[in-house]
Amino acid sequence: MASLVSVERASLALGTTQVLDALSLGVAGGDRIGVVGRNGGGKTTLLRVLSGDREPDDGRVARVGGLRTGVLTQADTLDPASTVRESVLSGMAEHEWAADARVRDVLVGLLGGLDAPLVGGLDGPVAPLSGGERRRIALAALLVAAPDLLLLDEPTNHLDVEGVAWLAAHLVERFAGPSRGLVVITHDRWFLDAVATRTWEVQDGAVHQYEGGYAAYVLARAERERMAGVIADRRDNLLRKELAWLRRGPPARTSKPKFRIDAANALIADEPPARDDVELMRFATTRLGKDVVDLLDARLTVGDRVLLDRFTWRLGPGDRVGLVGVNGAGKSTLLRALAGEAELAAGKRKVGVTVRLAHLTQEVRELDAWADRRVIEAVEDVRAVVRLGPKELTASQLAQRLGFTGPKQQTRVGDLSGGERRRLQLTRLLMDEPNVLLLDEPTNDLDIDTLTSLEDLLDGWAGTLVVVSHDRYLLERVCDRQLALLGDGVLRDLPGGVEEYLRLRHALVESGGGVREVPGGGASAPAAAAAPGPNPAEVREARKVMARVEKQLQRLATREERLHAAMAEAATDHGRVLELNRELREVVDEREVLELEWLEAADVVG
Repeated sequence: MASLVSVERASLALGTTQVLDALSLGVAGGDRIGVVGRNGGGKTTLLRVLSGDREPDDGRVARVGGLRTGVLTQADTLDPASTVRESVLSGMAEHEWAADARVRDVLVGLLGGLDAPLVGGLDGPVAPLSGGERRRIALAALLVAAPDLLLLDEPTNHLDVEGVAWLAAHLVERFAGPSRGLVVITHDRWFLDAVATRTWEVQDGAVHQYEGGYAAYVLARAERERMAGVIADRRDNLLRKELAWLRRGPPARTSKPKFRIDAANALIADEPPARDDVELMRFATTRLGKDVVDLLDARLTVGDRVLLDRFTWRLGPGDRVGLVGVNGAGKSTLLRALAGEAELAAGKRKVGVTVRLAHLTQEVRELDAWADRRVIEAVEDVRAVVRLGPKELTASQLAQRLGFTGPKQQTRVGDLSGGERRRLQLTRLLMDEPNVLLLDEPTNDLDIDTLTSLEDLLDGWAGTLVVVSHDRYLLERVCDRQLALLGDGVLRDLPGGVEEYLRLRHALVESGGGVREVPGGGASAPAAAAAPGPNPAEVREARKVMARVEKQLQRLATREERLHAAMAEAATDHGRVLELNRELREVVDEREVLELEWLEAADVVG
């Protein structure tokens, strides 16, 4: 395909740091490239070089003639004196944009409808809008303009789960042609997997290039490091743990050529499960007892608005719950109610006597008091040694696992970036050895390596966990169940996870009114408004069915391999090949029946 931008031996230094070092790469038509790497590693600088906003110190950047480039930066570039209509539609006549399906799709997907209700209406002023609302408008304006090369720096910031899903689908549809290219910096791994056909990892002035999205990137990076001999202890390698989870995850994540699947299986052949649920439940029950936090017949309000009405939620030892919902539905308020920081308008909050609760808010100003102290001092102030599950870590070891290497531990807290301050918040929280952890958007400003380290810590953390996040990958990775707040006063169990939430939201938008009830409810539904789910005996029976079917599927897979080998050997014997092919069809039919049985049992387990 035709090259849109090519970079040849480009070098660029910022102060004493070599951000780009003799870098050569290119963006061709049809490319959808995800850019990952540590915070401060040069991702944004690379985007500025591609856009022409920053010239390299050495080397050359060539662009195809007449190339129209659109850039979404993390800075607010909107004119505060303009209206939403002027910012997004750039003077297009109403009959012109109303007749364009692409423009209508953008207005509905990002701004809530053709009259942009999420940002105060098309004729509303930009000046009083929040930073998140302005970012939606800037992104909408870029998508309406439809440039040849679209460069996006963290486009999923301030988008909810539904918005991220819509953006991924829109980009895949609109940037699949040979004349357009997309480069996007993102720490949202689900989004990266959904959108990217290639992944660039920016590291130490170089860019390592991989085919595919996040799943392929994890595999290829693990293979690269194994070949380079840098993996000393295979069991403790985070990449291999991540790869093991990806292989056990939804099939869509592992849709890669068979040789890649074989390579992945070889890498994780002796890798234990990412999380030993039985052992962690034993730890959690020992530390917490039977009662954790209960909200009984509760009503939750903000001002005159009722967020949740007459609901009961019983958090148990070892529960790992993800909360999703539209912005403003009350997720953060519900977390504060669990923590005892927000009063209930009615009902009762009951807390177990052994509960040690920690709440990570979205507010980072709590670190201002430590501005003149070093990072390690801020961590050791909580305690010197912490026990996470069966392991004991010093303050320095825990800080290092969350990205504060030796020199960084001596940095002044006041000199930390936003992402580093978030990491320090998490480190101090975990050092206090809580047994109930409430996390409100913990992934804000964190890079992928830090997210992987955090997830590894949470995998081995024995306690009750509730996470509010728009990061779909994190929710699926660390939580065993999801609940939804749709803004209708009801807390709903989601046996089908985030996909079910998106279906509910779609039904709400289509109906223009209330949300359609989900048949079947959820497993041991924690909310009184949720429909009754299967009882424990049904869940146990479903688990037995899944185990039996999995063994049968393994035997069928072995038989299928043997049949393929026999067909290859009998390639010249037409009669024998036909006979073997009939056997193979029987195996395939039997496998499909078993897979359906497994899926039905999995729906019961949740």
